[in-house]
Formats: sequence, structure tokens, C-alpha cells
Amino acid sequence: MKIILSVHLLFGLFLFGDFSIINTSQETHAEQQQGPPYAKWGQIAMKKTKEKYPQANIIDYLHIGREKGTKYSTEKFKLWLKTDSKEFGVFVDITFDNKTEQIKDIKYRETTRQ
Repeated sequence: MKIILSVHLLFGLFLFGDFSIINTSQETHAEQQQGPPYAKWGQIAMKKTKEKYPQANIIDYLHIGREKGTKYSTEKFKLWLKTDSKEFGVFVDITFDNKTEQIKDIKYRETTRQ
């Protein structure tokens, strides 16, 4: 009798545990789809940096923040790049129109380890 009760208890815990995991992963997936407001600009920063430095791999990424203006805003990022011979940072500033989100300018500034 104890064995049957134990098996039922374990089976119930297994089902309950599965249910919790499924719900958690669905919420996480939905959160990942939406992403932070700067995600679009981060993808552009990485793409454009890779075009400018094709020999380098991007090994780290940091969103510094947004400077909001009345007509234009600037998203600021710091990317860490690595080539065969060196590692270095690149600050990437993407300035865009607040209404249309059309890119006005992208500036790059290399930096050493800080």
C-alpha cells in the first residue's frame, strides 16, 4: 500500500513539476519576444560595427543609455571586439529621428580597456 501511495505521490509531483516548467518557459519566451526598447538599436549597432570591423568578433555588448532630444535621440552602446592580435572597445552612438526612427548618424569611437 505504501509503495502504491508513493508511486502516486511521485507521479503527481512529476505532473505538477512539468506544469510549472511549461508555464514558466512560455512567460519567458513572451518576454524575450518583446525585449527592451533599445534592442532594435543594439542589433543595428552590432551589425554596423561588424561591417566596419569585419576582421573582429564582438565578444561583449553594453547598452549605455539614451539621450533623448526634442527631434532626435541617440542610443549609446559599448561593444568589445577581439581580433587575433588585440582586444578593444568601440563606442557606438546611433542618432535617429524620434518620429520616423530613421537613422540620422552613426558614430564610432575606439577605446582601450577601461
